[in-house]
Amino acid sequence: MSITTLIKTIQDIMRKDVGVDGDAQRISQMVWLIFLKIFDDKEIEWEFTNPDYTSPLPKRFRWSSWASNPEGITGEELIAFVNNELFPTLKQLATAAGVPPHGRVMGSVFEDAYNYMKSGTLLRQVINTIQEDLDFNKSSDRHLFNDIYEKILADLQSAGNAGEYYTPRAVTQFMVDILNPRLGETILDPACGTGGFLTCAIEHLRPQVKTPADREILQNTIHGVEKKPLPHMLATTNMMLHNIEVPINIRHDNTLARPLKDYSPRERVDIIITNPPFGGMEEDGIENNFPRKYQTRETADLFMALIMHILKNDTGRAAVVLPDGFLFGEGTKTNLKRELLESFNLHTIVRLPKGVFSPYTSIATNILFFEKGGPTEEVWFFEHPYPEGYKSYSRSKPLTIAEFDREKAWWGGAERTGRGITEHAWKVSAKELAERNYNLDCKNPHEVEVNHRDPEELMAEYQQIVQQLAAAQDALKTELMTCLGGKS
Repeated sequence: MSITTLIKTIQDIMRKDVGVDGDAQRISQMVWLIFLKIFDDKEIEWEFTNPDYTSPLPKRFRWSSWASNPEGITGEELIAFVNNELFPTLKQLATAAGVPPHGRVMGSVFEDAYNYMKSGTLLRQVINTIQEDLDFNKSSDRHLFNDIYEKILADLQSAGNAGEYYTPRAVTQFMVDILNPRLGETILDPACGTGGFLTCAIEHLRPQVKTPADREILQNTIHGVEKKPLPHMLATTNMMLHNIEVPINIRHDNTLARPLKDYSPRERVDIIITNPPFGGMEEDGIENNFPRKYQTRETADLFMALIMHILKNDTGRAAVVLPDGFLFGEGTKTNLKRELLESFNLHTIVRLPKGVFSPYTSIATNILFFEKGGPTEEVWFFEHPYPEGYKSYSRSKPLTIAEFDREKAWWGGAERTGRGITEHAWKVSAKELAERNYNLDCKNPHEVEVNHRDPEELMAEYQQIVQQLAAAQDALKTELMTCLGGKS
C-alpha cells in the first residue's frame, strides 16, 4: 500500500468517528498511534541487541500486547482501556520518580496527547491498518517514515494548522552543509518543529560516527525544543528513526519562557540552526525574560536575542531563517542588528526569493549566517535566483538542493576565501549599514532596473489605446452592416 493510500485509508476510517472533529484532530490521533507502533518496533530491536534492556512500560501497555493482534480487544473495552489505563500510564511517565530515559521520552510525548476517537470498533480498524502495513524494523518501512512525515505536514497545512512554516528540505540541507558540523559540537534548534534541521545534521555527522562512544557523543550533542505537542511528537519520532534512540534532549517546552540570565556559560552551544516562527506574538510576560533593549512580543525577534546570547563565545556559529521584515524593521530589530554587527561576524545573508515556503507563505525570506566574536567588517549578500523559466516555486515545483550549487561554488570554503562580486553577489561595509540605521534590506545593485514610467504618461497612452480600439470596433461594425445589406 502506498503512503498516500495508507494515510487516506486511516483518515477515511476516522471520518466515521463522531469524536474526531476535523483534519487536525485526525492527524494528531494518527501520529500518536504511529509513534506507539514505532516505539514498540524499536523496543523489539533494543531487546535483541541489548539483553539488559528493560522496557519502561508494564507489559500490558506495550503495543505488541494490546494492539498487534488483529482479533484483540475492540469496541467499548478498547476505548475504556485507552482512556482509563493506557493514557494515564503514559502521561505519568513524564514526572514519575525513577523513570528511565526511554520512559521520560514517552512521557514527554504523551503529556499533551489525547484520544479523540469514541468508537472502539473504528479505533481497532485504524490500529489493524497500521499494524498490517508498517514495520519500522524493516529498513524500507523506516525510510517510508519520511514520506509519511511529508504527507502529514501537507495535511496539516491543508487543515489550516500551519502557523509555523516547515522548512523545505533543500534549505535545511544547504544550511547544514554550509555550517558543516563536526562530531562533538553541540547543535541546537530552539524552535525545532518536526526536527528537520536536526535530522539533516545527524545525517551530515553520520560518516564521522565510527564507534559506540561516537554514537553516545552524537546522542548527547543533538538538542531541540518545541512548544507545540504535535510537532514535538513528530520530532521525537524522527530522532528515533535516525538512531537517536533516547531523544531525551528533544524537549517539549517554550524556549523563550526561560530568562536569558539563567543560562550558564556551560549551557552555551557551538551551533544553532533554526527557522524560528515569524509573524507570531508571544503571550504577555515572556518579554520580561529578556533585557529591556530586546523586549518585544514578536516571536522571531525574541528568538534572535536568545540565539545571540547562548552561542559560545568566539567559536559559536549560526544559520537562521528570517523574513524580510527583520532586515528593514526598526525598534527592537535595530537593537538586535546593531549588536549583530558589533559583537558578531554577520558574514553572509542569502536572500531567498518568494515562494520558497509555498504553500505555507509567500513571504520573502533570508538566511543569516553569523559567528560569535566581532565586529563585522562587511556583509556579503547573495541573491538566490529562480531557475530559468520559473516565476515562483510551488508544491509541484519546489526549490531543490542542486540549485544551491551556485552559492556553494561561490562560498569560498570554510574560510570564505576568494569570494567575488557577481550578478548575484555583492558586499556592503558594516560602516555603511550603520549609516543606514542598520537597515540590512540591501537590494542587488546588478539588477536591471525596470522603468515603470510616469503614471500620467501611462494613463494618456491607455486612453489613446481605448480610443483606437473604439474606432476599430466602429469600423468593423460598419463593414458588417455593409456586408449584410445595411440590415441591423
